[in-house]
Amino acid sequence: MSLLKTGDAWLARQIRRADPVSCLSVTFLRGGTVARRTLRYLGVIGPAALAAAIALGGCSAPAATPAAGSEHSLTLAQAQAAYRSYVTASTAAARQGDAAQGLAIVADAQWAVMHAQYAALSVSGTPVAQYSYGTPTFYVPALSGYPQWFMAAVPASTVTGGQPGPAVNTLMVFVRPAPNAPWTLDGSAALDQPLPAVARDRDGYAITVSSTDSSLLLQPNIVGPAQAAVVDQGPAAPAAAVMGSGPQTTELYAQQAALGNAATARGLSYQWLLEGAAFAQWELRTADGGALVLYTMYLNTTTEHPGNVTGAPIPVPAAFSPLITASARIGRHGVTANWTYEFAAIDPSQTAHGAKVEVIAGSGAPTYGRGY
Repeated sequence: MSLLKTGDAWLARQIRRADPVSCLSVTFLRGGTVARRTLRYLGVIGPAALAAAIALGGCSAPAATPAAGSEHSLTLAQAQAAYRSYVTASTAAARQGDAAQGLAIVADAQWAVMHAQYAALSVSGTPVAQYSYGTPTFYVPALSGYPQWFMAAVPASTVTGGQPGPAVNTLMVFVRPAPNAPWTLDGSAALDQPLPAVARDRDGYAITVSSTDSSLLLQPNIVGPAQAAVVDQGPAAPAAAVMGSGPQTTELYAQQAALGNAATARGLSYQWLLEGAAFAQWELRTADGGALVLYTMYLNTTTEHPGNVTGAPIPVPAAFSPLITASARIGRHGVTANWTYEFAAIDPSQTAHGAKVEVIAGSGAPTYGRGY
């Protein structure tokens, strides 16, 4: 069952531990009183407030807001050069199995994903994934300071046996936190829906959005928690009033619920929780007045014998075996398996009648697992 069903006390602890900027510190009561008390706390009423009230699982750290001005500290040519440098270096590192080089050019969520791939290479000889890239489209914000960052949308194919597979349009966010720091790939997410047009200023620079923009259906820093509520509780969650159904929301819930049912049939308990990661998230204005929001979440799962007693061996999911030593692949009490997910969502304007937040991109990879 979902971890969000295991008790109000546990939920309260999660919120108290969460980032106070991105999460709501509220008192949880049983039944419908939870949402009503929270709405009074927020002082607002409506679907957005309701989603915020029950969006308990996710909490992403806000990105530092770069100052926007007439002086552009990052040009399109510089962004293109940083992108080309990354592609060259990452391709060489993957081919050579060079963890030091491969991990030096990534950060945040992308580092977690790549670290797991190089760990799999070290533990079991599983090759690091290699990619072939098509022609990118660049979205460069008008920045006058640091951090510098930009987004590229590019068709990417996984290369197997020297042959590229089907291309998937992928969003990639590159960051340079300070003048003496290198550019790194901090996040990427594969699109499963078309990318809407991104708004640009008269000079062609992409327009940024504040993480607390109140003109949107949800403040961008509430998008992750609202998605988490649907993944953890399903279509009946109050957050479903503002979150669209799809592969990264209701279908992800259905997958986890099915794993829970399968575990129950084996006499085991299964719990899952989608929660926010303390990494920056990035926002750009869309041409229709909404926002494109990119952020990171963790999917944490536990399979165990009820009561955490010793029982028959429980294997870690197959995808995790290459990441860990043989002694950690079996649990007598239980198994923990955690994924790092990177998502992109479209947060519509409040004036978009009937629109919901749509998660249009998502990429997940196993990053930690063990038996105990």
